[in-house]
Amino acid sequence: MAKKASGFTLIELMIVVVVVGILASIAIPGYQGMMERSRRSDAVTALLNVQMAQEKFRANCTQYAEDFGGGGCGTLELDMSTTSPEGHYSLDIDAGNTDAASFLVEAAPVAGGAQANDDCGTFAIDQTGPDYTGAHADADCWGR
Repeated sequence: MAKKASGFTLIELMIVVVVVGILASIAIPGYQGMMERSRRSDAVTALLNVQMAQEKFRANCTQYAEDFGGGGCGTLELDMSTTSPEGHYSLDIDAGNTDAASFLVEAAPVAGGAQANDDCGTFAIDQTGPDYTGAHADADCWGR
């Protein structure tokens, strides 16, 4: 009796490689998009923290803070970091839009970082809440 060879043929292995490649080409972009969406919460959290700090600052001083640095009422500086908690966004207070009645804070993706290619781009918040105007992220990006 002839002994039958066992194992996989080259064609069978190539079919498996093609199937795995197709699955990976579908799964990887979906996973990357999901990760971008989850990292957006870093910007939202940072901006909400700055909004609360601004309100506290204004309660103690005559106006909202114009910058970060921790100088207090004399220099109009908040004692906060200029990066988001997870480091995906850099924060900036727009001093041109800051006075006794209003402020605008932006969270821009760090250049070359994980969020640099995110479609939402820059998030912004003012004294009334999220700012969707101009080039700022829309309500969908804020998770609403």
